[in-house]
Amino acid sequence: MAIPTALAGLTVTPMIHQVDARWTMAYAAGLGDHRAEYLDTLRPDGVVAHPLFAVCPEWPVIVSSRAASEERGVSPDEVITGVHAGHDVTIHRLVRPGDVLTTSLEMVGLVSRPPGAMSLTRLETVDGDGRPVASTTQSGIYLGVAASGDDRPDPTPPPPVEGAERRGEPVSTTVAVAAGAAHTYTECARIWNPIHTDRAVAQRAGLPDIILHGTANLAHGITAVIDTRAGGRPDLVRRVVCRFAAMVPLPSTLHIRVWPANDTGDGRSTVPFEVLNDAGAPAVKDGLVVLGEAER
Repeated sequence: MAIPTALAGLTVTPMIHQVDARWTMAYAAGLGDHRAEYLDTLRPDGVVAHPLFAVCPEWPVIVSSRAASEERGVSPDEVITGVHAGHDVTIHRLVRPGDVLTTSLEMVGLVSRPPGAMSLTRLETVDGDGRPVASTTQSGIYLGVAASGDDRPDPTPPPPVEGAERRGEPVSTTVAVAAGAAHTYTECARIWNPIHTDRAVAQRAGLPDIILHGTANLAHGITAVIDTRAGGRPDLVRRVVCRFAAMVPLPSTLHIRVWPANDTGDGRSTVPFEVLNDAGAPAVKDGLVVLGEAER
């Protein structure tokens, strides 16, 4: 069993999604984030989506890329070992109901790492006028499955974020995670991966049981940053960077820590955060949110 590094360069057919208020509101409600900006359709400017909503239209093209990798010789048993390892999304603007979004995908790299082959995937989401909405680079690890061939690193990785230092005392919050939280998130986000809802599939993939989606853990962390450091304004979230590490079993409690913002001197600030599981291990590690007004 091995993942060929020649998969780097793989692309799939872009997918189009028509976004409605039912979807954006369900995503926020599934997280227990009841901010008026997400749910109050009587607001003068209408509702917007949670900053991490871009993962929703991204998921179908990720599934398509998995099918394409099978066509290139990666077995279904190898595909199912893939886990989300890192996330870096630039949010050009928040998604709104009525948006017609097109999401494209390219596997821009595939390299060998001790835990297994690591894929590097770039996703671009644009609106009906072709203007950027979200740009994501994410990494995934095929746990226990080696890479074959020469490493193919990402030729144009996202620039590092300046001002990641943790200074001062963090604000700590907790989020209760219900036994059915992964099932709720699956349906509200429209992100279906059976390792999060089917115990048999999870254990076949080498997991002890079903676990909460990494993007759900991350979304809770972003909500905490908005609540504590962004003045309650989700529209200020410009970029989110993190790594995924420890698993979150169900039911459970998330422990979120958000440090004071660092002024970067360019009208923006960076906010370090982390999301810990009940054992104190980082489910979301080295989290960083960049805050600032959207470019006009």
